[in-house]
Amino acid sequence: MSSHHTSRVPFLKGHGAGNDFVVVNDLDGKYDFTADQVARICDRHRGIGADGVLRVIRKDDRFFMDYRNADGSIAETCGNGLRVFARYLVEHNLESRGSFDIGSRAGVVRVTIDENDTDFNNIAVEIGRATWPTTTEAPRVTTPQGQWDATAVFVPNPHCVAVVSDITAVGDLHTKPVVEPQSIFPHDANFEFIEQRGTHHIGMRTYERGVGETLACGSGSCAAADVWAKSNNLGDTWTIQVDLLGGTVFVDSRDGVLTLRGPARIVATGELSVDF
Repeated sequence: MSSHHTSRVPFLKGHGAGNDFVVVNDLDGKYDFTADQVARICDRHRGIGADGVLRVIRKDDRFFMDYRNADGSIAETCGNGLRVFARYLVEHNLESRGSFDIGSRAGVVRVTIDENDTDFNNIAVEIGRATWPTTTEAPRVTTPQGQWDATAVFVPNPHCVAVVSDITAVGDLHTKPVVEPQSIFPHDANFEFIEQRGTHHIGMRTYERGVGETLACGSGSCAAADVWAKSNNLGDTWTIQVDLLGGTVFVDSRDGVLTLRGPARIVATGELSVDF
């Protein structure tokens, strides 16, 4: 007969531009949460409430961000989560300021926290290159408010990016947008709707798979900036400001390599009660 017990699990609550996470140090290997446990932790009424859980583990001789979405599903990476994760490592003396590597399911990511960035306002995460599918058929995305041509881009999470005249006009995003053809996104997609606010400045809303509409999406900001840059012939080297519902981030492209910069906040610490 399996024994049922409740563990008290130390946690931190943090966010990057409103994209919020529960951070759990599991360097001792005690808290390998199930999808159901993650979903309960992220429940905004019955749990702590978050867009996802960041588990701090070690893998291949480096710190690894084991990230799960709010519904317990696995995501390749999380740009805002990486900033929160990096701040955690520095503030707990697991890494030093400057540049260091973090492992993720999308590979090893280089993070830089400047010595002078005392408030963690401008953590830089090297996301890498965006990839565009070879299919010639462009996706079309539909919400209850309308339909728009979109662009498929992988960073490395799958994104469906639509440039619209007004991001409020796409509706409330309570329900997931529909994309055709679905074959472009065999593992579902995040949906970004972006509007122009300047040549190097966009506003954005995101419906994130496994989460719903979120206040910010880091890999989505990179995808959106890359689509914007290509559609406006900005070349391979640029910086674009991305205004999100929960704050502002910047995406730099240096010869096509994308870096996400923005803040990381820690708002609470405490203990979770988790049933095992």
